[in-house]
Amino acid sequence: MASRRKGRILAFQALYSWEVKGGSPVIPEGLLDFSWLESDKRAALEEDISGFSRLLVVGAIENITAIDAMIRRHLENWDISRLNRVDLAILRLSAYTLMYQTDVAPSIVINEAIGISKEFGTDDSFRFINGVLDSIKRTLQGAPGSSPLQSK
Repeated sequence: MASRRKGRILAFQALYSWEVKGGSPVIPEGLLDFSWLESDKRAALEEDISGFSRLLVVGAIENITAIDAMIRRHLENWDISRLNRVDLAILRLSAYTLMYQTDVAPSIVINEAIGISKEFGTDDSFRFINGVLDSIKRTLQGAPGSSPLQSK
């Protein structure tokens, strides 16, 4: 498994943990040192993977208001509070990357999100996540009728 993929999974798990602990704008102690991982996994964690994960987690939490607003705009007949926490963490991580890491190809972001959702989500999570992220991607790319400045 590529190190970026491992880093994204670790970031997803950290965002999930952050949400379960209340989603405070203050990053809880232990979240970014991954103290919640089993000690053997934490010891084997390479610095480039943990650094990449920290970048994603901090970026997502610092921009959570804009990220959640973007996700809300692309939920059809659904409220963000009704999303299961696994799907929400994957969407937040991926939306952050689509919105703020423009050097990463959207197709890579969406494919990674689908892969993570197949591994950790429900049977239908990947379809839902694909639809939401594809809609966000079109908005960010300025597809007709999807201006980033419009709000639903």
